[in-house]
Amino acid sequence: MKNLPKFKYHPNPIETGAFKTDESKICDCCEQEADIYYDGHFYSIKNVEYLCPDCIASGKAADKFDGEFQDYLSIEGISPDPAVPSAFDNPEAIDEVTKRTPGYSGWQQEVWLTCCGDLCAFMGYVGWPEVERMGLADEISKDMAEEFGTDAVETAKKYCRNGSSLQGYLFRCLHCKKHRLHADCD
Repeated sequence: MKNLPKFKYHPNPIETGAFKTDESKICDCCEQEADIYYDGHFYSIKNVEYLCPDCIASGKAADKFDGEFQDYLSIEGISPDPAVPSAFDNPEAIDEVTKRTPGYSGWQQEVWLTCCGDLCAFMGYVGWPEVERMGLADEISKDMAEEFGTDAVETAKKYCRNGSSLQGYLFRCLHCKKHRLHADCD
C-alpha cells in the first residue's frame, strides 16, 4: 500500500472504501493482478469490473475504455445548458476528477463539491453525529444555511446518519480547508 498513487481529490481511498483489499483481482485495463482494486462507478459503454490504482491515477483506464469516474455534469457549478455559463470552470480539475480519481458511491447521483475555484477533496461518508464528533457542525451548518437555508440544516441534524436513508458525503477544500457536506436520500 506504500506504492498507492496519490489522489488529490480523494486522498484516503482505502479508508473511504473506494479501493478494496480483500482479495486480488485482474485489472481490466493493464490485465495485471492487483491486490488493491476498484470496482466502483465507472461510466463507460464497456463492461469494466476491476481497475488497479495505477491505471486510474495515470488516466489509462479512462482513455482505454473512454470512461469517467465522475459524471461531468454532476460537478457543483457545471451548467447542463451550453447557453448558460457554468459557475465552475477549471478544466484541469474537471479532467483530474473525471478521468484520474476514484469515485465515491451515493444513493442517487454523486455530486462533487467545489470551493475556492477548485474541486474539493472527498473525505468520506458521514452522518450528523460524525460531523459533531469531528467538531465541524458549526462550519457545515453555516455553509449549508447559506446554500440551502436553515431548514436544510435542521433536516440534516435530525435525519442525516451514516449508512441510513439520508447519507452525508464530507468534502474539504484544498485551499481554505473549509469542510462541506453533500447529502442525498435513497
